[in-house]
Amino acid sequence: MNFKQIAQETLNIEANTLLEAAKKIDDVFEAAVELILNSKGKLIVTGVGKSGLIGAKMAATFASTGTPSFFLHPTEALHGDLGMISEGDVVIAISYSGESEELSQILPHIKRFNIPLIGMTRNKQSTLGKYSDMVIDVVVEKEACPLNIAPTSSTTLTLALGDALAVCLMKARDFKKSDFASFHPGGALGKQLFVKVSDLMVTQNLPIVLPSTKLKDAILKISEGRLGNVLVADEDNKLLALLSDGDIRRALMSENFSLEDDVMKYATQNPMTCTDSELLASDALVLIEEKKIQLLVITDKENKIKGVLHIHALVEKGIS
Repeated sequence: MNFKQIAQETLNIEANTLLEAAKKIDDVFEAAVELILNSKGKLIVTGVGKSGLIGAKMAATFASTGTPSFFLHPTEALHGDLGMISEGDVVIAISYSGESEELSQILPHIKRFNIPLIGMTRNKQSTLGKYSDMVIDVVVEKEACPLNIAPTSSTTLTLALGDALAVCLMKARDFKKSDFASFHPGGALGKQLFVKVSDLMVTQNLPIVLPSTKLKDAILKISEGRLGNVLVADEDNKLLALLSDGDIRRALMSENFSLEDDVMKYATQNPMTCTDSELLASDALVLIEEKKIQLLVITDKENKIKGVLHIHALVEKGIS
């Protein structure tokens, strides 16, 4: 049995379903977007079985992209959760056949409260179709299932149409990365948009030495500081230079190398610094990678040392 060919056929059937549906997007879809956009309340998504699983994902997508939304199971709705639907809300009900028994039972109650109802079904003449104020057609020519029974192409199409609704609403609301991150503060994007240099930089017990410090003493300070570098500053704490492990390795190649030399002989003068401690940590990482350094020194406008940001701190916090 050629599983590779079966997989390709499955994907091709579902891809063609989406391409055909894209050609059929009409004024009803646009009206559905406008209805949701202009509503004063929440967007409730409901459905049972596979449709319910798709609906739950749709609700999660809406909620995380600026449209207050939740999924309501029809059975739970019949046993008290209908009270979660209130004036100003909009309901999206999903049923490929349009005749799901549990869903059909709550439709009269939804309409009794005069709640706008968007149906997603293949049959406008079905129970769901007749109760709906507007119907988004999810009819498919063929399920990817070899028996043409199991919801495959139809669930893919429904999910994609839900994504299309969400994207339309995002663009209408001018939903930005910062907005998305607000709903995902613990995620990778949240870290990129909210974690600042000041949140990660080290400010205490910094390895700082005077320019007259002997190299041997500076090396001891590097070991104590655990940053792989020592900062060279004057008596006013103004940064003069930076001595790294790499500087020391290169110094060892010098014929006149001596541990008794002053640290300034081998330190990198005018090292890369940053005066903006409110800079996003992700932007600081870009700077560190571009300059091929491990340690970024944070100073004030007078070049006085405020702290340091090590690339390891960025990696540990998942900044990328």
